[in-house]
Amino acid sequence: MSDAAKQLIGTAMTSASVPKPFAAYAPSNIALSKYWGKRDHARNLPLNSSLSISLADWGSHTQVSPSDDGQDHVTLGGKELALDTPFAAKALRFADLFRTHAASAPLRIDTNNTIPTAAGLASSASGFAALTRAICGCFGLTETLSEAQMSLIARLGSGSATRSFWHGFVRWDKGTREDGADSFAHPLDLNWPEFRIAILPVDVGPKSQSSRDGMNHTVVTSPLFNSWPDQAEADCAAIESAIKEQDFETLGPLVEANALAMHATMQAARPALTYLTSESWTLLERLWRARQDGLRAFATMDAGANIKLIFLKQAATDVMEIFPQAQMIDPFSKP
Repeated sequence: MSDAAKQLIGTAMTSASVPKPFAAYAPSNIALSKYWGKRDHARNLPLNSSLSISLADWGSHTQVSPSDDGQDHVTLGGKELALDTPFAAKALRFADLFRTHAASAPLRIDTNNTIPTAAGLASSASGFAALTRAICGCFGLTETLSEAQMSLIARLGSGSATRSFWHGFVRWDKGTREDGADSFAHPLDLNWPEFRIAILPVDVGPKSQSSRDGMNHTVVTSPLFNSWPDQAEADCAAIESAIKEQDFETLGPLVEANALAMHATMQAARPALTYLTSESWTLLERLWRARQDGLRAFATMDAGANIKLIFLKQAATDVMEIFPQAQMIDPFSKP
């Protein structure tokens, strides 16, 4: 069966205009209910739905323009990259989806990430969401394609990019169709101004094993993985319900349990896989002790060593006293 995202691009490109410079921004996001495991690797189709919170002005600014010298160019943070570097090669492979053939319509792709380097957060989600918006704008497709359709297209670059098209809470539906036509994200129409996030950096260097490789290893070898997709789907529904009710006392424990369950599937893999370090566990134990003393904050961890906390505004002072290294984000402030 054909790929829905590629079909969508092909149809949209029949009405493309002459390329012109177009700049776009997309926020990064943190999954509150995790996506871990794929039913289709080529299409980046997940085994379960997921739900995230955006990181306001922590994200990616990308401009796509026609090249003025007939050659592709890719810059990151103002530095031009060799086209065979992983970042440039992946960006151009994605751009090729919009070009009649790989050598046509030479482009210049300029990306700047506003995520602090010391935060230890990957930027692929915001990067591919911003790149999708910018390419669609460059070819005049922003009136042709909806945000949901662009979310579907961005999935081909990075699964979590589907959730980086909106601010606030966003749900990515796993979908059931083989071609991926029903696997895209949509925002939850609500505002929770008291909601806060804190990033606790642990390891800001490259991971020893990529999320993609770690996910594949877990799916194939972990005896605990078989129960994950159904539990993750149930968690996603319960987390969405708690968010809609703004019930933090239900939400916090659900988010933390979902993250720990995902990491448990990795640790049960053979051989065992762990992204959490001794420092990660030290921070978690500090959090759990503080919660016994009344702190209302909960943790979530992606495929990496860094810890993210969620809490409400009234707990912010206590969080900063206990975790002075925390980098705090107000996701509902105007970016």
